[in-house]
Amino acid sequence: MFKPFQQFLEKELSENFALESRPIPSGLESVVSERGKNPATIQSWCYQCPQLRKIRYTYIDAGETAQIFNSVIYPNYNYDVPLLGIDFLAFGKKKILVVIDFQPLFRDRTYIDKYIEPLTEIRSKYSALVQDLEMKFYDANQYFSKNLLFAKTDAETVVNQLFPAYQEYVQLYCKMLQQASPLNTPAEVQRIVKAQKDYDQYSAERDPASGLFSSYFGHEWSEKFLYEFLFEDAVPLAIPAGAK
Repeated sequence: MFKPFQQFLEKELSENFALESRPIPSGLESVVSERGKNPATIQSWCYQCPQLRKIRYTYIDAGETAQIFNSVIYPNYNYDVPLLGIDFLAFGKKKILVVIDFQPLFRDRTYIDKYIEPLTEIRSKYSALVQDLEMKFYDANQYFSKNLLFAKTDAETVVNQLFPAYQEYVQLYCKMLQQASPLNTPAEVQRIVKAQKDYDQYSAERDPASGLFSSYFGHEWSEKFLYEFLFEDAVPLAIPAGAK
């Protein structure tokens, strides 16, 4: 269901940036699970370029049971541009959850006006993707913007609304990066380093997908995937002595 989204992202990034492969830890690039009714394949890709330190995306294909496309794009530390977060999940053709956002590293007015407000006009065109849903695992006021698209939807809306909205979000993000001015001082850069590390830690501790990964590929592989690839700057929480 989401392969066209992956292909569009690859095309836009390769046309706008000088991409080179970024290593993925051995054993995490691709795995096939025979658990459950349908075999599930998970495959990941990772790239970098002068403007982006990490471009990662992952596709889970379990046939009609599940189709999942997830991506986070991290600017290099000398840019204060938000992260681009994409999470599309389909469990059959009727249970579909979609999220896309410019995930802000800071929440001051100047930052929001510069990086989040430009999405307002695009978002206003896709009302079917603007739903006041509760976030069960995350704080909506942390690392999410007021212009996120977040919806429970159907296959028809994925084609007719989500795909064009997604294209506009990705294109604006690429344009924003190309127009961004590098930061000048070590203090400014260190502020970004800390903000991106904090994002990884926050996300790794709350990501509900880890349970899904475990169900398909086992707990050990899932933990490794979470902390060594998806959110590699996060530190696993210590398990108290005697706890199982």
